[in-house]
Amino acid sequence: MNRLCLLLTTFACILGGVSKAADSDFSLTEAGSQKWFKGNMHTHSLWSDGDDYPEMIGSWYQERGYSFLVFTDHNVLLRNERWLDIEKNKGGVKAFEKLKSKFPADWIQTRTHKKREQVRLKTFSEVFERLARPQEFLLIQGEEITDRFQNLPIHMCATNVTELLVPMHGGSVIEVIQQNINAAISHRERTGEKTLVHLNHPNFGYAVTAEQLMQIVGENFFEIYNGHPSVNNSGDETHASTERMWDIINTFRLAKLDLPIMYGLATDDGHDYHRTDKGKGSQPGRGWVMVLADTLTPDALVTSLEAGKFYSSSGVQLQNITYTDGSLNVVVAAEDDIDYRIEFIGTRRNFDATAKPAVDDEATADGLTRVYSSDIGTILKSVEGAAAEYKFDGSELYVRAVITSSRKHPNPSESGEFERAWVQPVTVGRISRE
Repeated sequence: MNRLCLLLTTFACILGGVSKAADSDFSLTEAGSQKWFKGNMHTHSLWSDGDDYPEMIGSWYQERGYSFLVFTDHNVLLRNERWLDIEKNKGGVKAFEKLKSKFPADWIQTRTHKKREQVRLKTFSEVFERLARPQEFLLIQGEEITDRFQNLPIHMCATNVTELLVPMHGGSVIEVIQQNINAAISHRERTGEKTLVHLNHPNFGYAVTAEQLMQIVGENFFEIYNGHPSVNNSGDETHASTERMWDIINTFRLAKLDLPIMYGLATDDGHDYHRTDKGKGSQPGRGWVMVLADTLTPDALVTSLEAGKFYSSSGVQLQNITYTDGSLNVVVAAEDDIDYRIEFIGTRRNFDATAKPAVDDEATADGLTRVYSSDIGTILKSVEGAAAEYKFDGSELYVRAVITSSRKHPNPSESGEFERAWVQPVTVGRISRE
């Protein structure tokens, strides 16, 4: 068996096949030791191209009720010694003055170097010791593996790492993604660390198509919602939205490629922590995941994510998600004076698989997700209200749900955006991989 086959076989065993099959009942609800933990898995600080100090960013999330935060700076871990010019770094004097007002003087270390005032960036370990609280607030070391193919940005976030995962490169978009995934598999196999890698913002630079992403073996997570205004979540007249890509990917992974479900994450991708103009910049607090786990540790969170025990949100909170007696049930933790629409979306087994290029020019079309029939990702049922049930009839490849609130997002990444929640796809009638 060659090295790649060995790695992929090992990875399949490690993950237990992340596809959540509904051949048996499940209930995603707080009960006993099981608790919902709110977290953001994509964050940037002054260690790369964010504009604030890691302890300030951690405090921001902690004070707003988050349970966990993953630091994912570009191709760097928050360790070793690093000094920044106080005036000339991205946050500038404004960020430093806020740091001084938030933390005591003995926490902040400064020096004069070549007649310039510098401040030492705190390491992950230092920030963890300062802010983390057992079973209340957890910081996780991560990394944004920042790679590219030609002029196309290909970024992947790794959650829970202690060693830097260097970009692996490749001769195509698919090869770049696959080789980075293979490296993460190898790292996980060698260290035993439960590292989860997900593809970031596929529509950033319109770098990744649905057809490319659906083929990746071992990649089972990508961002369907990213809070950065420049990542084109909704696509445009020639580019599919990330939600449309999600349905295309899962349809063909299940029906044609014999690959597991790909799950959809919501993240902030925060860079801009000092802006007050709503809807501008990459500000924090726009998207997150709600993970059901019995303890707040990195391993427990990754285990639950890989089992599909989570939902993604940009504002809508769910009370429970259950599958019983062949029915998928969604209950919103409804707020007064807010209306909700619950849509069950999926593809049936007898779907029309034909597709056409998104544009006539052949060279351009190669870099665009193709246009598929409405059979893929069709609305199977729509309910106005805070609770809804979908009864499987056996024809479905998968079913997911999206819940849309009548309240507009208070600080949207795109104009006119409403608060939403995304329930992960469920398959029925397939052999469970768990």
